[in-house]
Amino acid sequence: MSVRLFAQAVVSIASILLVSACQQSNPSTTTGADTQQSAAEQTEQLAIPYEKYQLENGLTVILHEDNSDPLVHVDVTYHVGSAREDIGKSGFAHFFEHMMFQGSQNVADEQHFKIITESGGNLNGSTNTDRTNYYETVPANQLEKVLWLEADRMGFLLDAVDQKKFENQRETVKNERGQRIDNQPYGLREERTAEALYPPGHPYSWLPIGYVEDLDRVNVNDLKAFFKRWYGPNNAVLTIGGDIDTAATKRWVEKYFGPIAKGPAVADPQPEPVSLEQNRYITLEDNIHLPLLQITFPTVYARHPDEAPLDVLADILGGGKTSLFYKNLVKSGMAVQASVGHPCRELACEFQLLALANPSSTQSLAQLEQVVSKTLREFEERGVMPDDLKRTKASIEASTVFGLQSVAGKVSSLAAGQTFENQPDLVGEDIKRYNGVTAKDVMRVYTRYIKQGHGVYLSIVPQGRTEQAVKPQDFEFSARVIPQELDTVDDKVTAPAVNDTFDRAVVPPAGSVPIVEVPDYWQTTLPGDITLLGVTNAETPTVTFTLNMDGGMLLDPAGKAGTAYLTALMMNESTAHFTNEQIANELAKLGSSVRFNANGRYTQIYVSSLTKNLTATLALLEEKLFHPAFSPADFDRMKERVIQSMQQQLKNPSALASRARDLILFGSENRVSYPDEGTLDTIARVTLEDVKAFYQAYYTASKAHAVVVSDLDSQQVVQAFSFLTDLPRKDYSFSPYAEFPDYAEQSIFLIDNPGSVQTAVYLAKRGPKFDATGEYFKSRLMNFPLGGAFNSRINLNLREDKGYTYGASSGFAGGKTLGWFEVNADLNWQSTADGITEMLKEIKQYKAQGITDQELTFMRNAYTLSDALDYETPGSKVRFLSQLLAYDLPKNYRQKQLDIIKHISAEEINALAAAQLNPDELQIIVVGDKQKILEQLESLGRPVVELSLQDETRRQLTP
Repeated sequence: MSVRLFAQAVVSIASILLVSACQQSNPSTTTGADTQQSAAEQTEQLAIPYEKYQLENGLTVILHEDNSDPLVHVDVTYHVGSAREDIGKSGFAHFFEHMMFQGSQNVADEQHFKIITESGGNLNGSTNTDRTNYYETVPANQLEKVLWLEADRMGFLLDAVDQKKFENQRETVKNERGQRIDNQPYGLREERTAEALYPPGHPYSWLPIGYVEDLDRVNVNDLKAFFKRWYGPNNAVLTIGGDIDTAATKRWVEKYFGPIAKGPAVADPQPEPVSLEQNRYITLEDNIHLPLLQITFPTVYARHPDEAPLDVLADILGGGKTSLFYKNLVKSGMAVQASVGHPCRELACEFQLLALANPSSTQSLAQLEQVVSKTLREFEERGVMPDDLKRTKASIEASTVFGLQSVAGKVSSLAAGQTFENQPDLVGEDIKRYNGVTAKDVMRVYTRYIKQGHGVYLSIVPQGRTEQAVKPQDFEFSARVIPQELDTVDDKVTAPAVNDTFDRAVVPPAGSVPIVEVPDYWQTTLPGDITLLGVTNAETPTVTFTLNMDGGMLLDPAGKAGTAYLTALMMNESTAHFTNEQIANELAKLGSSVRFNANGRYTQIYVSSLTKNLTATLALLEEKLFHPAFSPADFDRMKERVIQSMQQQLKNPSALASRARDLILFGSENRVSYPDEGTLDTIARVTLEDVKAFYQAYYTASKAHAVVVSDLDSQQVVQAFSFLTDLPRKDYSFSPYAEFPDYAEQSIFLIDNPGSVQTAVYLAKRGPKFDATGEYFKSRLMNFPLGGAFNSRINLNLREDKGYTYGASSGFAGGKTLGWFEVNADLNWQSTADGITEMLKEIKQYKAQGITDQELTFMRNAYTLSDALDYETPGSKVRFLSQLLAYDLPKNYRQKQLDIIKHISAEEINALAAAQLNPDELQIIVVGDKQKILEQLESLGRPVVELSLQDETRRQLTP
């Protein structure tokens, strides 16, 4: 978890990544805190120690030493995003994020991913309106290699960019836009809002991914010129954190980055907040079930004095169950979800009020808007309550402390602070400015920006239902005006010369492999004879705890799938002694979280708390666990919410494909064939009495186990959780599975999704269940070069060579009793049949030809060297401990796995491929526009079975 502004902890689902980081005091002031200081003062002294300096070419370097784990995180942030683009040339910054992974002068095509993966690390990049960053987390001995890679693409990329790579990545970006925006319900929400909120030509009037027509308009030299203008070292921040040798790191930084020539001078952009003369109403018809209302008011810009009060206002209005939006919209049943956020960026901020209507109780978004307006008036009359500010300050402290748990989070925070404020560590300063927010400040910004302001009212409605909009659209979108003489670049763009004293073509060797030890955990027993595994870790004063009760959805009554899921939702609602809002308010004032979930075969209780607040947090858990109210009003609301969410899922291509996969593999008579929440048919049958009965029968200690990661010892933990002695111990058993379906031939199961611009494709068959050292584990090793890595055969073929998809992969998934193998991709619809053919071809070739020596080495290195990343944070330690208990694994199982990885032969890999990869056994699931793709599918020469998931509980699949 990264250290972030409090705004990021409270913003709604509509928020975007904030560009500011959190602040701290000078590192020298953070030691020896005065015990007489207030808690706020002590929290304000939290800091991320760092050293900062600058190379002669202008590159700013920030170093943060953290020797708690043998890993390093490297971040290169360029102060360029879509806000630096020209009209008619949108999407360049994001496009170059892709191009930066396509090889450079001394790094071959696609080798950046391969080198980092083979080094046991992970990597990625991201682009927003204001910056682009590239980052890697690797074992500490790989740091020099990472710096060599990043320097090579900073100083030696241009000559490696050619027309072929340009065309290939142009198709990849188009596929990404199709998958993430054009083919997703509500996917155009941000783009339409930006176009209506900002004047044409404003840097935020288009999204980072840009417009397809702009990408089609330009050439490779336009892209190179953009890189040469903005990607110089003087417009970049290199941040390195983790288990580093500072002196050696400085030498490497100077060696690889020092000779790179400075780029053109770059001035910081000036804020460009906007205001509207009147409200603007816009309507978007979409393939959705739940109408959406979003009201967006323009406000200030990041780190403006009014930003913090606006963030607090957003939390009061729409930050969870303590908010007015929850009370008036969600609890009333008018909305399935409602939230308020204040996403802030470098040039401008937006105050967003969002609600997903419940169609069963809300006939139009105009009704919803009336309640929103009434809620704002209620806030104005009610004012800011004392608990409002207490919750804010508790959330600041908790999010800050939890944000210090990962090196990546701290590095990202330092990088953002330097990029936008020329001050890396902003933790303490941000805590101070949020702690300083007063009720008067909040009311002032409410009046100025919301009550007296004007906004964009976006109505997203089902196709053909524009009458459901708040008002008829009164804002006319301006046609994009592209300069007649668009300034395109025809001349070849070359990189500045670099004078080196060494051979950059030589890949730096790795240092000594760091010693990675499995977390030193202890085992004891909680009351009720519940096995508890724990790790005592003093890095942060926090507690992360989970209690897992085996069974989950497998215990649902016949014909009532979703009972376990609905029971867990009810456990998060009112108790016998507290309303929902009261208990949520108490947890928020502690900065704590207590959640009940039912995912897969487990019902889970999750607790997150600062250690100093654990006693108070567990008192609230005790109340929720042993005194649920199970009120009819809560039940009706939660059941309705689940039903409406299911209706919406039936519009999501990926959700449809995964649901069809489970049904096809495991048959209509088995509970595992349906989602955790059940189906529209089954959840309708679940009653409140069913929920009460499930709680009485299965919220028990008999098949439960627990894990904890904290700064407490085992005795302290057992004492803290002593109240679990009241958890009953009732045994229960699982019903056997019904017979799974068998298919005489390979078929194509088609789910029609009219209007879809992409086709979601899954190829699937049943496979081995989970094991740690047997067939399942070895099959995952076998699959790695086929479809388990970015550089796998399937992904390189469909994404990089053919341009059919944004990404394709294959893998084995397994649980205690079941498993399967699948290949999946979202394909552009024109390539549906060709994409399926290529998937099957790659599997056949791998099965016939076997793994290469290079692929075997790649797999071994990727798996054996990645241990340094596996146990860093409390969350990763919790996952490790939970797996030990869930599968009754020995403490040394990881060592056994490493032995297998090191010694497994190509012959054994190929034998597994022969056994597991029979392409003809794969059933083909396709979700797309039938009218567009049916002819393609029929050309594949396999039966096409049309499948509807509206009545899936009664469907028999017999192609």
